[in-house]
Amino acid sequence: MIDVLLSIPILSYVFFPTAGASLSTSVNIIFFYMTWSSLVFSHHALEIHLSGLLVLRVIFWLVPSLIFLLFDVGLPSLAVGFKHGGRSSLPPRNARKLAKTMGLATLNVFVLLAVEAAVSMAYSLVSKRHIFKMSTTLPLPWTVTKHVTLILVSREVLMYYLHRRVLHGNNSALAKMHMAYAHDKPGAPYSLQVYTDHPLALLVHRFLPVYLPSVLIRTHMLTYFIVIIITTIEETLAMSGYTFIPGIVMSGITARTAIHYAGKGSSNFGALGVMDWGHGTSKGRDVLEDVRKEADKHHVQERSAKKVDEGSNVVKGGMDSLRKRVKSSK
Repeated sequence: MIDVLLSIPILSYVFFPTAGASLSTSVNIIFFYMTWSSLVFSHHALEIHLSGLLVLRVIFWLVPSLIFLLFDVGLPSLAVGFKHGGRSSLPPRNARKLAKTMGLATLNVFVLLAVEAAVSMAYSLVSKRHIFKMSTTLPLPWTVTKHVTLILVSREVLMYYLHRRVLHGNNSALAKMHMAYAHDKPGAPYSLQVYTDHPLALLVHRFLPVYLPSVLIRTHMLTYFIVIIITTIEETLAMSGYTFIPGIVMSGITARTAIHYAGKGSSNFGALGVMDWGHGTSKGRDVLEDVRKEADKHHVQERSAKKVDEGSNVVKGGMDSLRKRVKSSK
């Protein structure tokens, strides 16, 4: 399995971007294509699928979560100043409880892998092909952008309704299990808690909103990996509970996630906050305010006006030059 993990070409782009920067775009594409083609020809599709998911979750969730945990537990007097909710949001320093949390999170990661494996095998038996496209042909950039956008938009809608209506909207057994596992601690969460939920509730909350739209459009495996990277990074940062998360939009997501957990799931049910804004269930700084601040930060209006002025000057200069040529020809 290790050779599969090391062979996944997308990882080289994540961890060695400077090496690729010195090469031309065409060489990068050729290298990527050759590596992916070799992987597809030499390994079973399900092996690539599961190995890729495992390594991505280890790299983008487990490693940063443990780093955050070491900081919170090792330097609590310093960490408390960077947490939404202060001391109540620090993880417990009880080694036994932390080990239990770590064990549950790890178990759930493998439960998710097992579910994907079972669904993929069932699909393969019926259709005689893998559940995601595994061709050696790389998806075009426009197709990747379109599919990633569609999946993320679908995820926002599905996560909102499943989270609000199924996990917090009634007194069902599943809702009670979600409250008992995911909301057992007051205050903002910490990143290790991304997967500390009852397995069934976790499937509804974090698995289905991403997996279902990806399967329905049968996207390319590489596109699915990109979506997993994006969502895993977002969830890890959102669950960190830190006030210093970079980026106005991401820091807003983190703040709203902290409010959701501190309020025992009474608000902020979506991932990005768009559906919460539309349904009036957003609490704290809403997503439109985040976007507005981000635009102000980058002076979007000023830059747009400047570009318009530059364009007008170019057009005006061209017209003046044309008039001079006409006059000189006379």
